[in-house]
Amino acid sequence: MMENETAKPPKTGHEVIQGYLRTLDNSPGVYRMLDAQSRVLYVGKARALKRRVSNYAKPSGHSPRIARMIRDTASMMFLTTRTETEALLLEQNLIKQLKPKFNVLLRDDKSFPNILVSRTHAFPQIKKHRGAKKEKGEYFGPFASAGAVNRTLNQLQKVFLLRNCTDATFETRTRPCLLYQIKRCSGPCVGYISAEEYEASVRDAIRFLKGDSTELQAQLADAMAEASAAMEFERAAALRDRIRALTNVQSAQGINPRGVREADVIALHMEGGQACVQVFFIRANQNWGNRDFYPRVGADIDEPEVLEAFLGQFYDQKEPPRQIILSHPIENMDLMSDALSGKRGTKVELLVPQRGEKAELVDGARRNARESLARRMAEGQAQTKLLDGLAEAFDLDGAPKRIEVYDNSHIQGAHAVGAMIVAGPDGFVKSQYRKFNIKGDSLTPGDDFGMMKEVLTRRFQRLLKEDPDRETEAWPDLLLIDGGAGQISAVKEIMDDLGVEDVPFIGVAKGIDRDQGKEEFYRPGATAFALKRNDPVLYFVQRMRDEAHRFAIGAHRAKRSKAVSATPLDDVPGVGAGRKRALLAHFGSAKAVARANLSDLTAVDGISEGLAQKIYDFFHDHA
Repeated sequence: MMENETAKPPKTGHEVIQGYLRTLDNSPGVYRMLDAQSRVLYVGKARALKRRVSNYAKPSGHSPRIARMIRDTASMMFLTTRTETEALLLEQNLIKQLKPKFNVLLRDDKSFPNILVSRTHAFPQIKKHRGAKKEKGEYFGPFASAGAVNRTLNQLQKVFLLRNCTDATFETRTRPCLLYQIKRCSGPCVGYISAEEYEASVRDAIRFLKGDSTELQAQLADAMAEASAAMEFERAAALRDRIRALTNVQSAQGINPRGVREADVIALHMEGGQACVQVFFIRANQNWGNRDFYPRVGADIDEPEVLEAFLGQFYDQKEPPRQIILSHPIENMDLMSDALSGKRGTKVELLVPQRGEKAELVDGARRNARESLARRMAEGQAQTKLLDGLAEAFDLDGAPKRIEVYDNSHIQGAHAVGAMIVAGPDGFVKSQYRKFNIKGDSLTPGDDFGMMKEVLTRRFQRLLKEDPDRETEAWPDLLLIDGGAGQISAVKEIMDDLGVEDVPFIGVAKGIDRDQGKEEFYRPGATAFALKRNDPVLYFVQRMRDEAHRFAIGAHRAKRSKAVSATPLDDVPGVGAGRKRALLAHFGSAKAVARANLSDLTAVDGISEGLAQKIYDFFHDHA
């Protein structure tokens, strides 16, 4: 190349898109639009790819968002599918993976808890369950939150007196626990109730969770009357308390629709370029809570597009209910119904009710969405002001979008854990929190500088490896470090060694007498400074530091607890959780297992002669 010759930037825009038309036909499929750096701008589906792409090839007639997307498009990718339903499923899957700039994106996609009536024991346990349904038993859910599950479990314990202790605890008890004393458990661990009577309570609990509460209450009322007539007043009082508890469960659930047995009620409200989707879970004619979501949208996206994208991404890893009640129609109602029906294995109905009980449910969900979005927008304005104030106070180039706060927790160096929390325009981003188990064997116990060096080195080495060009939002705009001048000097040395010179960092240290409100802030090469006691930015920094401290202590306690409960049995090949419980229940301690002879070991349920030999050899080889 000659010296006066410069590389031409790659072509972008509708002319580039026009060039793909001659290679396409009208098969269904999914297309991706990429910018000059090969970053995915948009993922879309099409019933006929050529027809859809030809729309983008036109020089005019587009909304501002689509026009910007076309302007930035330098290349496209295509995948054909057999059906449009397959294209819809693939589109939403790719959106979740690639997070394109111009797509509607569901940012919060956590799993929902269930209630599990476990069937791994003669006296079933009732408990909260989250994740894959691998354990044997009956599952009821989803519930909108852990709080909704806990409230229901709390009341169910009062009504049905089912145990919530683990099998290991159950097996080792010699007298009833506190839950029996406060009438929350029937004491099966010590034989205060027969297996038949307990199973009857389990069946009643399952009937309630399946929605048969009216008949159940009538039966309890009849039993109470019989007990009273027979002058069994203590039994009558216990039945009365169970009826009251059952009524409390129903009243705590709020609206319990008679005509809707199983459905998700999904309502959308949009305002000011933001959106809130409210989801209510109706199961067994009972309201099992609601959750709000805030998908990423743009100013010129309409309700049908937002709601369709939300449905596709929301049910990507979740089983849909029989009925989904919507606040707005979507463009491809039949297509989405087919896709969700295929996922469920039976028919899933999508409807937008205009009158009756279902319309009232939607109106309530829409009102919740409107109020939730108003609160969020108000909080967002306050958060924006705080971030602007932070930039001014710390002399940053602009308001930070991602703040990472670091802290360590340990006891004299033992069970050391580093913690990172993340804050930004939406407040604390808990899905981005990270803990670091300190691995450095050469660290002196209590060496906070060494711990911080390990944490930051691991964090930024990974960033440099995974995103060296800083194309994602994973790179922080500001680091807050718990510590003073010494800590900041150590951090500067670490960042210089890594070649990261443009990420500002601030040390936050307690000031005079370690008094909250007199915090001092440290920057490399500058004198320490403080903010006024009543400065909102100071309170903001304190909240972030306290949140990091809370998270670090929680991670440390969990690590310490795990270490305390660990036994030498954890290292014996072939001894899993079940056999470990059986051995401890039989011998009382790991030390007693280590001293046991072969014949004693083989007397334990589940321990074969071969495994007994392995256990015996393990402890005697390590003696």
